[in-house]
Amino acid sequence: MNLNNYIEHTLLKPDTTTAQVKALCQEAIDHNFAAVCVPPFYVKPAAQYLEDTPIKIVTVVGFPMGYSAIPTKVEETKRAVDEGADEVDMVVNIAAIKDGNWSHVKNDIDSVTTAVHLKGKAIKVILEMGLLSAAELKQLCTICEEVGVNYVKTSTGINAGGATVEMVKLLKGNIKSNIKIKASGGIKTRVFAQQLIQAGADRIGTSAGIAIANEA
Repeated sequence: MNLNNYIEHTLLKPDTTTAQVKALCQEAIDHNFAAVCVPPFYVKPAAQYLEDTPIKIVTVVGFPMGYSAIPTKVEETKRAVDEGADEVDMVVNIAAIKDGNWSHVKNDIDSVTTAVHLKGKAIKVILEMGLLSAAELKQLCTICEEVGVNYVKTSTGINAGGATVEMVKLLKGNIKSNIKIKASGGIKTRVFAQQLIQAGADRIGTSAGIAIANEA
């Protein structure tokens, strides 16, 4: 297993600087990572640094709470894609889920997915699984399949802990289509990353990519 090909080298801290993003991109080149994940503010410079490389540019929408208004998420998405994002990771509206407003939840996911797909790019839906019941997770996976998202993602790593092997297995069990899985949050060792991949993860989002890549 070439673990580097699964890694999405991530830097989403609120005090991120241009110099740090440039270093992140260079590290991704040096280690042949699959992608970098950066704040929306840094999509354009990241796209410039990684021009003419196969490394994907990923950014976040509605991050980290997910309860932004739908038009706000759509505009965030359009701007990110126009500035060079290849993939958009959107946080679902957990508040709407807990309120039982599934029509809003589906409209939220569908609206952002449409904005992304119209530009020929990919969308990952961050489910924030640590806050969901089994029934809520099942309903969300059904919506994601109906809408036709590209990935479902375990967590932001901020609101309710990070990824677990069990989370990835639950997603595999709830998804009947070819939607891929991204595990994210708290992934800091090579062994853990490998366990998540073996459980079914197609992408590993981590800020510890270099340490994982260099681990014996």
